[in-house]
Amino acid sequence: MSSTTSADVSEGPDRILRPRPRKPVHTQLSHISNLSEPNGALDPNTNGHATATTSGRSTPVPPDAPQSVKALSSARKQVRAEHRRRLFPTIEFASRVSHFDPNSDYRDFHGFFNLFWIGLAIMAVTTMLRNVKDTGYPMRVQIWSLFTVKLWHLAIADFLMVASTAVALPLQKLFRDAPAGSSLTWAKGGTAIMSIYQVLWLALWIAVPFLFGWTWTAQVFLILHTMVMLMKMHSYAFYNGHLSEAEKRLRDLDDPSTASRAPAYLYPTPENPMGTVATSPRSANGSAQQHQLLEKDDHHESSEESDELAQLREVLARELTSPIGNITYPSNLTWWNYLDFLCCPTLCYEIEYPRTEKIDWQNLLSKIAATFGCIFLLTIISEEFILPALTDASLRLNDTVAPPSPSEILLILSETISWLLFPFMLTFLLVFLVIFEYVLGAFAEITHFADRHFYSDWWNSTDWMEFSREWNVPVYSFLRRHVYSASRPYIGKGNATVITFLISAVGHEIVMGCITKKLRGYGFVCQMMQLPLVVLQRTRWVRGRETFNNVCFWCSMILGLSLICSLYVLV
Repeated sequence: MSSTTSADVSEGPDRILRPRPRKPVHTQLSHISNLSEPNGALDPNTNGHATATTSGRSTPVPPDAPQSVKALSSARKQVRAEHRRRLFPTIEFASRVSHFDPNSDYRDFHGFFNLFWIGLAIMAVTTMLRNVKDTGYPMRVQIWSLFTVKLWHLAIADFLMVASTAVALPLQKLFRDAPAGSSLTWAKGGTAIMSIYQVLWLALWIAVPFLFGWTWTAQVFLILHTMVMLMKMHSYAFYNGHLSEAEKRLRDLDDPSTASRAPAYLYPTPENPMGTVATSPRSANGSAQQHQLLEKDDHHESSEESDELAQLREVLARELTSPIGNITYPSNLTWWNYLDFLCCPTLCYEIEYPRTEKIDWQNLLSKIAATFGCIFLLTIISEEFILPALTDASLRLNDTVAPPSPSEILLILSETISWLLFPFMLTFLLVFLVIFEYVLGAFAEITHFADRHFYSDWWNSTDWMEFSREWNVPVYSFLRRHVYSASRPYIGKGNATVITFLISAVGHEIVMGCITKKLRGYGFVCQMMQLPLVVLQRTRWVRGRETFNNVCFWCSMILGLSLICSLYVLV
């Protein structure tokens, strides 16, 4: 009884026991009762007890309290008043835009990426269930069986193909050691020797799958890997060849009387993508500290000629030093450096690359698993949706009993293209993910390669020129550095652009010819047609309409893939 009394009552200053003030269950009802019943138990009083707004949970502030105490008490009351709920819920309205509005700053759509994978998983499960119902097996074996045909032949040939690119390293040492003016220097005979070797090397490894009768799956792997190794070997050879000539010029400046005073050529870099001729090294340097060092070095050389030589030496020395500054040519001419370059996910050789401190094993394992998952889905899409449509169309076009008329041929092609639109769209997206996100990302993790910029937001492209820059950054960087920048000083900007597109189109046509064993030129023509389309999209009637141009880009992309495949296989 005493415990109950002590818990429920309190003793006032007049020694009278009164019920202890309690906070009502609902704060809204408490507020209403306090306002409607001024004589209730929660009335404010001047004795320091509970007030109507505190329900006995705060201490009243005396009138003579310091201003800091009054300010804190007032702040507490304001906060409690802001959190007090009204009887009828209110909604805060403001000027806002939706997430998909063009003016929205919201850019995180990771949930749709997860939904994309969930949709593909649903497609794979339903396909396997249908196969179990029709054949008793979850998977068809038409394409899966091709992966194991002559697998050892493919492994040995691929190893020899990669190993044969290593000829570039001893050749570079040979060109570097050749005396100035010799026919074996890079500027004279080295460029021709390396170019001839690359042409013969490419012809050999293109012919290998045809000589051994490989399946198209093995040819796809070898021809794509061959193209990658060709670009790597070319970049390694031509960049180191340029450095060998720069080193010879730097050594020649030790005897200024016979050395050439011509401006130094700076090789294309991300900061200098066009490759310029350095005429004012000090202005290109831009470093106050190095400028002071130059002033100290030139203190004893007052003539203009001496100053020009010092500037030229500086430019050449910087050209021979890596961008990070840890390695200088020719210290990079080692087998380990070459092997490292082959494994790094880039096609443009540099003496040194930025690196990460350690391997993120969770990220690496997830990318490896995603790679095999993408290959699994690509195989399902090919077997279930692409191959049946092409097989059916081929049978109808090659019907010897009732040959189709020209109008029927056109109808069959149109129907086949329409059936392939959605499967090829999925194939295109999966190929993009497996190459640029997972395979390149995995090699970047293994080699500690820090620059993971393998693509940009190509899905927002408004013309094909923008797509070529953002869809495949490694290849774009290679073509810009070794084709466009190398040819522009001689043939101009417009012709250099045409030459770049021409070489890219020839490479794509070689790949399609090796896969289909047909040399038709459809891919070459379609890619070269991108140039007039770019000119059209940049006219004042079309330029600036981003949504319209992006829709046109996607429609031409999806339709082009289905059209090219149908033409190569059926015609």
